[in-house]
Amino acid sequence: MLFRFYLVGAASAVAYVLLFLVFRVVMSSQAANVLALLVSALANTAINRRFTFGIRGTDAIVRQYVQGLVVFALGLAVTSGSLVLLHRWVPDASRAVEVSVLVAANLVATVVRFVGLRRVFTEHRS
Repeated sequence: MLFRFYLVGAASAVAYVLLFLVFRVVMSSQAANVLALLVSALANTAINRRFTFGIRGTDAIVRQYVQGLVVFALGLAVTSGSLVLLHRWVPDASRAVEVSVLVAANLVATVVRFVGLRRVFTEHRS
């Protein structure tokens, strides 16, 4: 299960960074972060639900997505907070520095996400 979670997480991380870079061209780093994280988190939840945790069908899907969004909010707090601190310390940070900080923040958020999603989907099985 953990290996599949890592595979999904790696793909989600790549998608998140690419989305962030695309959105960042036309909006602030915070707005780009929110949108990129939301899109990648929704896809991540759907893929983890099926591929990692083997859940099919629509039983409890609304509850699982709501709980997944709570987990998303925790990750958003970590990444948004890291951007606030970065821009406070380095007001003119380059895109490369922003992405580096966000990747590090997402590593922390991934641990939170795994623990949270594992609990969400394990409750479904019991």
